Amino acid sequence: MASFVARPTTAIAARAAAADSGPAVTTGQGRLAGQVNGQAEEFLGVPYATPPVGSLRFRPPVPPARWSGTRDATRQAPACPQFSPFGLRDPDDVSEDCLYLDVYRPRHAHPGDRLPVLFWIHGGGYSQGTGTQFGGRTMADLTGSVVVSINYRLGQLGYLALSELTRDNALNSGSYGLMDQIAALKWTRDNIAAFGGDPDDITLWGQSAGSGSICAMLTSPATAGLFSRAILQSGPCDLVRAPGKDQATDEARAFAAAAGCPDPDTRPECLRTAPAADLITAARTHPTSGPAFGDGLLPAQPSAAIASGAWHKVPVLIGSNRAESRFFVALTQPHPTAQEYVDQINATYGNAAQQVLAHYPVAAYPSPYDALSAVLTDSTFACHTLSTARTFAGQVPTYVYEFDDPHSPTLYGAQVPGVDMANAHSAELAYLHDFTMGERPLTAAQTTLGNDMKRSWAAFARTGVPDVPGETRWPRIGARYTTLTLTPGNTHVSTGFATEHQCDFWTSEASSPGAP
Repeated sequence: MASFVARPTTAIAARAAAADSGPAVTTGQGRLAGQVNGQAEEFLGVPYATPPVGSLRFRPPVPPARWSGTRDATRQAPACPQFSPFGLRDPDDVSEDCLYLDVYRPRHAHPGDRLPVLFWIHGGGYSQGTGTQFGGRTMADLTGSVVVSINYRLGQLGYLALSELTRDNALNSGSYGLMDQIAALKWTRDNIAAFGGDPDDITLWGQSAGSGSICAMLTSPATAGLFSRAILQSGPCDLVRAPGKDQATDEARAFAAAAGCPDPDTRPECLRTAPAADLITAARTHPTSGPAFGDGLLPAQPSAAIASGAWHKVPVLIGSNRAESRFFVALTQPHPTAQEYVDQINATYGNAAQQVLAHYPVAAYPSPYDALSAVLTDSTFACHTLSTARTFAGQVPTYVYEFDDPHSPTLYGAQVPGVDMANAHSAELAYLHDFTMGERPLTAAQTTLGNDMKRSWAAFARTGVPDVPGETRWPRIGARYTTLTLTPGNTHVSTGFATEHQCDFWTSEASSPGAP
């Protein structure tokens, strides 16, 4: 599977003996001492930028300083400050000094192996989460690949489009979180060979806002030549849209005023010295919309650029979960009545509400909760995944999945008693990572599905085709929209996705006026 497996037994034995004292690599900044964890090696808390604190707050990332001696790389770094209250098991383990990444590789990998690299960008609405929740040990060991998981600045610390702040950077951009991601990607390109990875075979891989970030990276001039493939989970590019510069500027000014910095003349100093807690408080009523377009970093709306062909064309693997919106409905209105369901549809879809209710009558579902979840899943994630995938497929090899495990666990701290949250947003994460935010461990059958998924994702990273010998062949979509449905014990090819999610209805002119 991986090139090092075929090397002479004596060479492997010699390297194994040398590794007993702990794995080490030398990067462009200095030597790192990692650790063995099972059959993988991990290098944790590796700096890819200088801490963005003090005068570096609200500035583009600066390359990290070199160090002498050997730096310990056996502990993960803190998460970046969280601008939403949900997302960490340890809410206190945060710091603005957070621009670090973790690297996982198969045990005894070494420079020259040229293993495929999976570069993970976590989700969280650009406001929460951390790369440390997504261990890559099992993926690395099982598939002979190198996994990189990163932190990046969140909330308004990562996305604040104020001209008073952006005029002193060459890109005139306030998308510092996107700049962080690109800085981490460049660090990976420059250093991953030391870990046994192939700098010419890096696959971008992200979920939700992480997928939206990849949509931006697919079109940013700053990322040309830095990656070879892309995996987009639950974040189709024509759903996770970037705000325009004018919208982002208006939002940033309102946020700055709420944070106690209304005066443009003193705003930069005010914002750079304000306690992070004050910025987080202001964001409760003025949340970030993520990276904005209309500047030197992101000139155009990513979905529009991709549709026009103005992007870094690479093979794409894209997909969604069977009941994505159960997560959001469960956390906001888990027990609506039938009348509240009707009222919600009327409020959301206006003139098209009666058509929506005719297509999704509450009597056709186990509960109003299930009816509302179906409406929101189909109109957003499912049918936008279909339209985004079709746009990609007209230009590059494209493969689509739907995750469908009716017994999947949800996220730690998110389960609502008595509410079915299986197959909801983020459900697939525990199957692909050594995940620390799962509500409960996977069963044996679910673990088997997860391992199959890991092999497919890594095969795609290695070859651009997610096929694994002995497993169901994954069809490339063309004139007919085909998905691979990922189900424990029954992964299969399906051509019914568009019908099952009523995508013809959601793309029709009649339903579009009220679409969210």
